[in-house]
Amino acid sequence: MSHHESSPTQKFIRYRQELLELQASHDNAAVKRASYELSLMENSCFIELNGIVHHYHDSGPKDAVHTVVLIHGWDCWWMWWHHVIRYLNDEGIRTIAYDMRGHGWSDNDPKNHYHIDFFAHDLNELVIKLGLGQFHIAAFSFGPFVALDYARAHPDLIRSMTFFNFGYLPNSHFTQAVATGTITFVFNNLLRKLTWWLPAYIFARLVLAKNTVMLHDILIGFKSLGLCAPEAIDQTTRQITSFEITESVPDMVRAVDMPILFVAGEGDAIMTSENTKKLEKFARNGRYVSIPECGHLITVELPETTSELILDQVTACGEV
Repeated sequence: MSHHESSPTQKFIRYRQELLELQASHDNAAVKRASYELSLMENSCFIELNGIVHHYHDSGPKDAVHTVVLIHGWDCWWMWWHHVIRYLNDEGIRTIAYDMRGHGWSDNDPKNHYHIDFFAHDLNELVIKLGLGQFHIAAFSFGPFVALDYARAHPDLIRSMTFFNFGYLPNSHFTQAVATGTITFVFNNLLRKLTWWLPAYIFARLVLAKNTVMLHDILIGFKSLGLCAPEAIDQTTRQITSFEITESVPDMVRAVDMPILFVAGEGDAIMTSENTKKLEKFARNGRYVSIPECGHLITVELPETTSELILDQVTACGEV
């Protein structure tokens, strides 16, 4: 263990125990899923960032020409990238997929500081402690807020960014008031209390996705609900629906000059393709791609497409 590494979190330990029990069951499908996730865990690491133990998954060649840091979205965790990780690793790219504080296998913040600037400070600490040098970023949903906040302070370290399902949302006092309360209630008071994955999947299929998603990915998404701190849901929802944040998005994009690829699903009802396309005109070095027949969950709806877009963006930047 290096001087930067920490012991696994209780979230990780409990999850691993659940997988070991599944692996010993007589359900062949469950055994296969558990064995796969246990193999992924072999590349899981833990590190203290700003006083909080974070989980990160580090895979692919350590001497790779390109490293991609993968930043998950709102109420999600690193596992949403598992298909992309395997694809990029097979192409010789190193990937670092981490859980933000209060998400996934990272510890919750005892002080309940779940704001964009805190997440960005954590990312900065991770980059420094891992000695990444220059790297690429891929992020979806809430993740680009963190990436842009970090990029404004550290532009020389980022070679390119690829953003999925992120845009410039119109806001109003009505939207702010209704959306904040509704989203928090649905996720904290309804979905998080479910003990069966099917109702959550029906919700996601009707509202978020345009493609049938594999059962394993449904379960991964369902698990993220229970692993996310309720306070993180509440605070991040309030931020992304506030005038301060929504109106700052164009300036956040203008403030950086590295290549940014904005990817939208044509069927995304949460972050419409029209709202994503708006960002292209604000970016100094931006490009926009729309994906037909895709909703808000592109990393699990169309993982190969997601991976190819990231790879194209990375290789288009050339070598340092």
